[in-house]
Formats: sequence, C-alpha cells, structure tokens
Amino acid sequence: MTTVETQTTTDAELDAIFGPIFERIAAGAVAREADRQLPFEEVTWLRAAKFGALRVPVEHGGYGVTVRQLFRQLIALAAAESNLPQALRVHFSFVEDQLLAEPGPARTDWLRAVAEGTLVGNAITEPGVGAVDRYRTRLTRDGERWRLDGTKFYSTGSLYADYILAAADRDGERVGVLVDANAEGVRQHDDWDGFGQRLTASGTTEFSDVTVTEDRILGPGYGAPGATYATSYLQLVQLAVLAGIARRAESDTREWVSARTRGYTHSAADLPRWDPLVQQVIGRLSAAAFAAEASVLAVADVLDAVLADRASDESLVVAAELAAARAQLAVIDLVLPATTLLFEVGGASAVSESLRLDRHWRNARTISVHNPAIQKARAIGDHLLNGSDLPFAWSAGDRTPATEVPS
Repeated sequence: MTTVETQTTTDAELDAIFGPIFERIAAGAVAREADRQLPFEEVTWLRAAKFGALRVPVEHGGYGVTVRQLFRQLIALAAAESNLPQALRVHFSFVEDQLLAEPGPARTDWLRAVAEGTLVGNAITEPGVGAVDRYRTRLTRDGERWRLDGTKFYSTGSLYADYILAAADRDGERVGVLVDANAEGVRQHDDWDGFGQRLTASGTTEFSDVTVTEDRILGPGYGAPGATYATSYLQLVQLAVLAGIARRAESDTREWVSARTRGYTHSAADLPRWDPLVQQVIGRLSAAAFAAEASVLAVADVLDAVLADRASDESLVVAAELAAARAQLAVIDLVLPATTLLFEVGGASAVSESLRLDRHWRNARTISVHNPAIQKARAIGDHLLNGSDLPFAWSAGDRTPATEVPS
C-alpha cells in the first residue's frame, strides 16, 4: 500500500500544525547563527509534532503525505532555519526505504518508531580517499559479534539523531549499518568548519570497536552502482533548502526595508520602500523565491510517481534524476544572485552583524557546492547528447528490512 492511498492530511492541516513551530524556530535563527548554537531544542519541537513522520502512513501514526507535501514543508522549515532540513535529509530517505520495503514486522516497527519521534542520521562520507568504492571503515567478524571501526566526515544531522546510518566495507562488499548514536565506541564531533550551514552538525564521527548485531546490517549492495530514487531525492532536499533560503532572504529584506526611514539624498523617493529601484530588488527576490519553490515542487511531483510505482520503473527513476539535475542548475542560478542582490537596498547599513543578512548567501553558497553544478551540467549534456548514464551516487541496497527496532 502506498502512502498516496492512505493520505488524509491536507496542506492546510499541516500548515496549522507546523506553521507556529516554524515561526518559533525562525525567531531564534539570528541568535543561533551568531553563537553557533546547535538547535537541539528546536529539534525536540519537531520530534514532538512528528515532523519526521510526514511520510509515514496514518495507520502507523504518521501523516501519510505525498512527496510534494513533504517538500512543501521542508521549504517552509528551511525558510525558518536552513540547517534543519539538511540535517534531516538522510532521515527522510531512510523512511522512504522503509516504505519501499516488503511488508513485515520490522518495517512496521521502524515506521511506528519514526512516528514516535525516532530520527536517523548518517555517517557515509569519509575524509581523504574515502569514496564509495574505497571505504576504510570496516565491519569485521569478531567471534560471535560484528565490530565497526572507522572515521567518517560530513555526518550531517547525526548529533540530533537516535541512530546513525553508516557505510562500511565487509570483506569487499559495501554494506549499510544502523548504529545506536549513543552506543559504546561512538564519538561525534561538531567540527564542521564551513562558512555556511554551520548548525547542521556535519562533523566527524568515529567508530571504535562498536558492536553491531546481525539484524542491524543493511544490504547487500549498499553503495552499489545503478539507478536509484535516492540520488534525486537527496539532491532535492538540498534544493528545498535553497528555496527556503530564498524565501527568508526576501522576507528579511522586505521587512528591513519597510521599517527603514533613512535613504539617500539622490534617491528617487524620501523613503526606501517608495524608491522604484529598491522595489525592483524586492520584486526580483520574490521572483527568485517563487521560481525556486516551483522547481522543487515540480521535481517532487516526478518523485511521487516514482515512489507510487515503488521505484520499479527505471525509466521513471532516470526521469526523476534528470529533473533533479536540471532543477539544481536552475535553482542555484536563481538563489545565489538573489542573496547577493539583496544588499543593494540599504548600502553599508545592510551589512550590519546584527542583521546577519550575509548568512543567506553563505548558506546558499555552501549548499550549492554539494554535488558541484559544473559536474551536474556536464552529466546532463552527456546524457542528452550521447545517451550516457546519469551519475547515480549510491543505492540503499536490498529493500527487505534486515533490522529490528530495539524494544
């Protein structure tokens, strides 16, 4: 049964539930940015409202929404706090994997756990040469148990999570492993040093002699080549972040201009809000936010078709990947210029640290270098000209759930 069939929650109902929470989250965004204060409390608000269970079917305690509805809410959350959708990116992909799994007790238990507030983070990428086919993180047999050892970087969201989805090598085979975030031998560090998206908890995770039970090993096939819905899905979360940044950049700039009483002696109007050049900037910011959101939701519609078909039609999966790749190039080209243009409305006053308007550009620039656009543009051209395969990044492996939720 697909989540589309069980959908009962409307956009208006979702807005009524999450809108006030997003407003509370947005109220502290500038202070958190200034102090590098990770939004642990804000994550608890989202847990309590079952935000992580948006795609979980109603019969399992979730909201049963469509992919489009999910991404509509992710854009709104990104407008409140751009770090949080990125921190939850792998969590939502994990939920999709459970939805695609064959029905059974483990699938049901995981979906219900998510509805009760369980969150899943990740520890996939490795520093140095740690590409998917060269993982140094090892899962090895040690008597009656499996042990996990290795170091991961870009462990986005794992400091907020209950479980960490880690990628490892097991005798030459790539596997996924679900590790308790507080298990003995797990050490997490908030050492992400990027100039943007500072609060995603995208730091280092160390696994040292961590015990892994058989039921927590995913796969086989984790990281194997092949078409998968997950590449476009995970990329679309990043684009939702960009769309949310554009929305907040426009609203922050408009609010500031509306209250501003100081202009220039050579301005066309006494107040900035009546200046036609300033009005033009606000109009362009609004257009960028609108177009970015429309692009994200258009790809979400394609993914709805893919997942309703249980990702079994490879042509649909490829269509989703192509749509997400095209949208990536378009959204970046909309949002990055907009987050620079906003400074034209107020001269030197617009760069005040108290406003932190620069965070919009820094966050957008940081998100935009994930999966570099120049590589994506080349891949699109090669695909269209020569029929070459699009670069699917990874596969979640066997969809049969091989994990049990602890009692």
